[in-house]
Amino acid sequence: MATVKLYLDTRRARKDGTFPIKIMVNHKGNFLIRTEFYANNTDWDGSLYTTKANNYRSRNMQLRNIINKIENLIFELENDNRLNSMQNTKLKELIEDKLSGRTDNMKFLDYLDKFLETKTKVGTKKVYISTRLKIEEYDPKATFSTITPEWLTNFENWLKNKGGGINYIGIQLRNIRAVFNYAINNEYTTAYPFRKFKIKTEKTAKRAMKPDDIIRLRDYPCEPHQVKYRDMFMLIFYLIGINPVDLFQLKNINDDRIDYIRAKTGKRYSIKVYPEAMEIIEKYKGNDYLIDILDTWGKYEDFTHRMNINLKQIGEVKRVGLGEKKIRTPLFPNITIYHARHSWATIAAYLDIPKDTIAAALGHEMGSETTAIYIDFDQQKVDQANRKVLDFMKEVSEWIKFIDALQNIF
Repeated sequence: MATVKLYLDTRRARKDGTFPIKIMVNHKGNFLIRTEFYANNTDWDGSLYTTKANNYRSRNMQLRNIINKIENLIFELENDNRLNSMQNTKLKELIEDKLSGRTDNMKFLDYLDKFLETKTKVGTKKVYISTRLKIEEYDPKATFSTITPEWLTNFENWLKNKGGGINYIGIQLRNIRAVFNYAINNEYTTAYPFRKFKIKTEKTAKRAMKPDDIIRLRDYPCEPHQVKYRDMFMLIFYLIGINPVDLFQLKNINDDRIDYIRAKTGKRYSIKVYPEAMEIIEKYKGNDYLIDILDTWGKYEDFTHRMNINLKQIGEVKRVGLGEKKIRTPLFPNITIYHARHSWATIAAYLDIPKDTIAAALGHEMGSETTAIYIDFDQQKVDQANRKVLDFMKEVSEWIKFIDALQNIF
């Protein structure tokens, strides 16, 4: 580990006969750091001010504080395995920044803005902007030095009191951690409050629906304003859980396929459009887009928000009282758009479709870049997997009709 000591630089005296007190750091050779303190030979014992010096106690305390700051910085660099590879010029810069307070005083939000400039994906930016807004509301003056484990705990509790769930809070904290890691990697700061702070997580509730429940939803006599939302849910299911942002921005179909670049990953993707999906696409054919969502809604998020609300309300409706207030008994009170994607994957797994094929169908990375090269080659397997899932749903539908017919007989 690098060593630090105080050093009276007697190479050149000032007009008053004193010499500058500097800090000698030994790392890969020696280098000196300036301080604001001076002494003559009689006031200096080689490591601290002597009792002959004016205000020696106060001065010595300030010098010890400087040494402590530098030693703590060096310890943090050593603890992160960064010191050995660091050159003296960079170490000197970090020490000078630490002593000047430049790294401590810059607002965390200002650095988060710099971090955001490195992001190109719209979805990723939105996630970090969400975190930025929360910090701006909670503590806009926060810096790298004031964000401590205690600060993180208080921020966590504040989010919890505002109704945030464990996993939502975890996302905000991981975003903060990512900015810290970025700042550390760029050698802007050595502060890292996450060494002693654990981000909590909880297992996400299963979002898969049973095949017969999907059929019940598909065939349920919805209220007129709910039909479109239900149809979009089914279309997403038929298209292997396609993300709404990708679905609603599609322009056309080529040779019974939709080809697009996933907004989430920036990678090319292709899905064969089977008759089940084509029927819905034809029903809601758009002018500027393949389907008419963005022709009538300014933002896809507005539609998906309404879609999630209306999906939860599908079910029996009774009118009571003089005002005929609607009393709903939802079929699936917790349903969201994402149930379509999770349900497709769960049914595919039930049908013994290989995990690699399911991963490719969902657009997931397959193990490594080398393996991912073969996704295009295996596209036929993805097409066959989707057809297998849709054929299974047909069988379920026929079985439900058969059961219903038997019940009507008996």
